[in-house]
Amino acid sequence: MTTREIRRIVVAINPQASFGRSRKVGPEVVASLKSAGYDVTPIIEVDFDHLMVTTANALKSADALIVVGGDGMVNLAANLVAGSDIPFGLVPSGTGNDMARGLGIPFHDTGAAIELLKASLKREPRKIDAGLATQLDGSTSWFACVFSAGFDAIVNERANQMRWPKGRQRYNLAMLRELAALNPISYDLEIDGEHVSQKAVLVAVANNLSFGGGMKVTPDASLDDGLFDVLLVEPLSRLAFLRIFPRVFKGTHVTDPKVSIRRAKRVRVDAEGIVAYADGERVGKLPIEIEMVPGALKVLAP
Repeated sequence: MTTREIRRIVVAINPQASFGRSRKVGPEVVASLKSAGYDVTPIIEVDFDHLMVTTANALKSADALIVVGGDGMVNLAANLVAGSDIPFGLVPSGTGNDMARGLGIPFHDTGAAIELLKASLKREPRKIDAGLATQLDGSTSWFACVFSAGFDAIVNERANQMRWPKGRQRYNLAMLRELAALNPISYDLEIDGEHVSQKAVLVAVANNLSFGGGMKVTPDASLDDGLFDVLLVEPLSRLAFLRIFPRVFKGTHVTDPKVSIRRAKRVRVDAEGIVAYADGERVGKLPIEIEMVPGALKVLAP
């Protein structure tokens, strides 16, 4: 299938996008695609689980998937279309929008993002890599951005248990609370077959260059080089953490001697009591094995 054959499009809208500034984005995307002559099936559900099931069913008779939201919606798309011939597009309206950043999609201008999407529907989709995570029970899931299993994942776990405040501020508050109890984690890693025992505060296995709303944790990562960038941050004091943290947004933290990055195709991560996240979504408890699958995703993007 080529992009010129795309007529039937499923538009999956983030269930949390029914309020705030993003509530108009989904309807705007649907209206614009319909005006361009596409057969559009909009889908919005009460939660992600229902959205996943309904969207999967709709894709049985569709040519493309468009997701409206942030990196969680990218994760939903990856788990629906990875390894298939169905391309997906993204109109960002989330909090972090890191995949949009990595793909060069405008994330502060909905109109520009929609116009870029419509132009991309007329071109061959771009192929990018995806990570396949396998848990101890054999269950698997895909991710497109970054797999994290350390301080960031712990913060996400706490933030998801909080009901207030909303949006980015909830993550910031959770980070401050966890920073008060910053302790190194003992990891057992296998990186392309090499065993590594390491104390660290963060391990991230990245396909994209940033997570957390522009934190350039792996600033040289590429979405289509067939390799993960594996980040390890060795134990830091709270003061050292606060000093290095602002540098993450520019990617200059990589010069710190406590930070190391190496490239790999397959990584196994284990640490007692740690829950892993990918694309900001909960994956499960370690140990987890991650494999890079080159070209697994077809994306409607530059």
